Amino acid sequence: MRAVVQRVSRAKVSVDGELVGSIEAGLCVLVGVGRNDDASHALALAEKVVGLRIFEDADGKMNLGLLENGGALLAVSQFTLMGDARRGRRPSFSFAMSPDAAEPLFERFCDACRKLGVRVETGRFRTDMKVELVNDGPVTLLVDSERAF
Repeated sequence: MRAVVQRVSRAKVSVDGELVGSIEAGLCVLVGVGRNDDASHALALAEKVVGLRIFEDADGKMNLGLLENGGALLAVSQFTLMGDARRGRRPSFSFAMSPDAAEPLFERFCDACRKLGVRVETGRFRTDMKVELVNDGPVTLLVDSERAF
């Protein structure tokens, strides 16, 4: 699994003009599921994301995780994160898991974050979503289960 993690002041996601998820301070996490991913990847990714120490402490150092900061998480499924643009101009999505198989793993990631104590809002799987956010810092990290765990 692959995630783009952004520290945000606020973030929201809409589908067809309807607000479906919204948070104030916390993390906006774009999540892609790869064809070789399984439940263990979803759980490990959740632990990694929730535990990232990317919020400032009283001394202004990035020393706090999401739980210590009291923030929420907006998770948005994004299969294009699995795109491979190394050759040509059109990305290949052959590394992405099929939507029917990916949705339960995305949900498992969200549920694991909730079980770790985080309030989680989500987009709507397999829809055209509009994501708006204010990146705080900016702080943006790429976390990839193939490389990070």
